[in-house]
Order: sequence, then C-alpha cells, then structure tokens
Amino acid sequence: MFDPKAIDDIANRLAGAIPPGLNNLKEDIEKNFRAILQGALGKLDLLTREEFEVQKMVLAKTRSKLEDLEKRVAGMEESVLNKAEM
Repeated sequence: MFDPKAIDDIANRLAGAIPPGLNNLKEDIEKNFRAILQGALGKLDLLTREEFEVQKMVLAKTRSKLEDLEKRVAGMEESVLNKAEM
C-alpha cells in the first residue's frame, strides 16, 4: 500500500540528520528507521485513494437515495393527513 521509495526517502532523511560522529552507524540506523516506519505505517488502517473515491461515490449515491425516500415519505404523510382531514 505504501510506496517503498517514499519510506526509503524518509529513512534517508532521518539518517542524514544523524550527527557526523555516528556516520559509521548510519547504515544500521537507516535500516532501523526503515523497519520502524514500515511497521508503524503497516499498523494503520489506511486505504488507497482509489478505494476512498469508490466509497465517496457509494456515499453520494446512498445520500441521493435517502433524500428521494425522505421526499416520498413526506409526500405519503401529507397525503395521509389530507385524507384524515376530509
């Protein structure tokens, strides 16, 4: 789900922020950053943009149907009230 290049880029940036005296540990630290990022992002319950757009369309369709049903019910209620008044 996540772009491995983006995770690598973040890990590289984090490793780049390490003080120069620890450069000999940079590769190990970068691997650890990458593993931590992948683990943390993997635990999140995220969805792709495509999945989001599909759900957005489903919601819009459902809203439209609900509005139509609300109008129909209101019309039926009005009809029942008009008949009761007669």
